[in-house]
Amino acid sequence: MAGRVLTLTVDSSGAFLALCNHAFGAATKCRQRPRIVACERGTALIDQREDELFGALANMLAAGVLAAGMITPANAQGSNAQGTWTKKAPMAAALNEVALAAVGTKIHVIGGMVLGEAGPYHQEYDIEKDTWRARAILPKALDHAGAAVLNGKIYAIGGFLGWLHREAQNAAYEYDPVTDSWRILARMKAPRGSVGVAQLGGKIYAVGGRNPDDQVVATNEMYDPATNTWKELAPLPKARDHMAVVAAEGRIHAIGGRTGASSTRVDQHDVYDPSTNTWSSGPPLPTPRSGLAGAYYQDLILVLGGELPPNTFAENEAYGLKTSSWQALAPMPHGRHGTSAAVSGGKVYIAGGSLRPGSREVTNELIVFTLP
Repeated sequence: MAGRVLTLTVDSSGAFLALCNHAFGAATKCRQRPRIVACERGTALIDQREDELFGALANMLAAGVLAAGMITPANAQGSNAQGTWTKKAPMAAALNEVALAAVGTKIHVIGGMVLGEAGPYHQEYDIEKDTWRARAILPKALDHAGAAVLNGKIYAIGGFLGWLHREAQNAAYEYDPVTDSWRILARMKAPRGSVGVAQLGGKIYAVGGRNPDDQVVATNEMYDPATNTWKELAPLPKARDHMAVVAAEGRIHAIGGRTGASSTRVDQHDVYDPSTNTWSSGPPLPTPRSGLAGAYYQDLILVLGGELPPNTFAENEAYGLKTSSWQALAPMPHGRHGTSAAVSGGKVYIAGGSLRPGSREVTNELIVFTLP
């Protein structure tokens, strides 16, 4: 087997082993894999064949085992921007292009990529215990999927099968944390990855995205869990993907994104009203970017991170619904993209992603944002 072998030690719970088992089969079979070449409790041996990418990945994994604690964004020194960031227990494995969802005191990280290949990954973080465990894997390997929560269940929508934007999917799955099981739902009419997903009024909305021909689309579909059906709605005013799509106060906000390659970032802010099936314009995003995480938090729509090669963004900008204006909050400790955000217990959780454009310096960090 070509390349070096890297030994990574994780916590005694064996979470990484569980992830390996879910994604690649039993530990005894891991030796037959080109990337994971051996597994045992608390340790994983990984074939390092892609030196630049995997070397960066290894560095981040090593950094991730450091003790959790308060961290200060490097570019926030002397800033009056509100909010603080803390680091919690890292994920068992570094992943990017993941979806996040919060159910109660648990944060679920769904799908994602390792070395450019999508996986059926599903990790759950326990906020009260500051620990991770593997949960039931997705029915299909996906990256760039979207997720939303309704009535205590998680809906995972769309996605790709790997780098770069390969084979957009029309998949739709429902996860029940009580039974730790997934259910296959009716498929979207239009296959899409990097699609924005939000829940509003008991319905799941899938906005924009990129189709199997690698073209951005303006498609807007709504899923009704009561009837297990999809309905096409008024399309986005401007086709794009890699947006922040957030539901707040009876509207869906589609913010930022890209219209083609990662260099085609936009500041567009479109607002959808389901009662009239129409879109209107909101104040533009102050820092145009794509590859975003978004969350509704303390009456604010947060838009975090993003990429524009050769850099990533640490920006954390918030749109106030009451003031119809934007403000800068404390930026993330490092620029990143390919992640997502979830809110629970008065905090915003960001997991995984890449600290550099594309799939470079993939991280297993879990960082948490809090406003006073």
